[in-house]
Amino acid sequence: MAQPTLRQLSFLTAIAEHGSFVAAAEQALVTQPSLSAAIKELEATLGAKLIERGRSGATLTPAGEIAAAHARAILSSVDQLGEAVHVAAEPLTGPFRLGVIPTIAPFFLPKVLPRAKESFPKLKLYLREDLTGRLIDGLRAHTLDAALIALPYEAQGIDTLALFDDEFLFVGPPDHPLSTKAVLSAADLEGEPVLLLEDGHCLRDHAIGVCGITRPGQEEVRATSLFTLVQMAAGGLGISLLPKIAADAGIAADGLVVRPFTPPVIGRQIGLAWRRSSGRLIEIKALSGILRSA
Repeated sequence: MAQPTLRQLSFLTAIAEHGSFVAAAEQALVTQPSLSAAIKELEATLGAKLIERGRSGATLTPAGEIAAAHARAILSSVDQLGEAVHVAAEPLTGPFRLGVIPTIAPFFLPKVLPRAKESFPKLKLYLREDLTGRLIDGLRAHTLDAALIALPYEAQGIDTLALFDDEFLFVGPPDHPLSTKAVLSAADLEGEPVLLLEDGHCLRDHAIGVCGITRPGQEEVRATSLFTLVQMAAGGLGISLLPKIAADAGIAADGLVVRPFTPPVIGRQIGLAWRRSSGRLIEIKALSGILRSA
């Protein structure tokens, strides 16, 4: 029985990406008739129509969508095969794709990247900044090798390693009553409208869970980054919580009051996540040591 070829599968994914035979042929560096013939052969092999051809372009049929999803996984596995063999032969070399959540990336990576480059000069780090859920999807899809996220985070087939704790600090304008309170505790936030990141950011969930915040402030204003959140506080829109890792990087605007709670509020753990079946455990262990020391 005939089987699809990698060439045919790569053509199918190119059409799925571009929605056009012409653009797919240009990407694949083949003529359009050659690409069309390969797709017809693939359809004959699988016994199903995969692509609807029309004036507006090429669209995948339901069977084509399923075939394209499997094709991407197969092509990714082939790429992983080459990388796995290379890594086994010579660990700590070649590309390593690291995901990082936005509330860590700009504050922590400047400390880490020079150390990693110095310690492992043959390891080439590719970075992707995104929300935790999408980073976990990237791990499962083999488009990421590891991800630096906030813990705890449970996901099937994913292992994690806690690296260090990150404290939450109070941040607010100088005229706010809590900015000058002699001793500030997390309980003082009860009933206060606290500015938080929008839904989808794990930092929001950690802040609500750890400090028991019941009144997120200024819900009509949606902050997508800590930089925006700090500027909102500086503009007098309210108070907020700031991870110490961001405060140490100097994110707080001039004039804002940044102070710890008594006792300290450990808002989250920073850790690494990776696929349980990963073949990059040597690199993950080495990077974890660099991350922890930083």
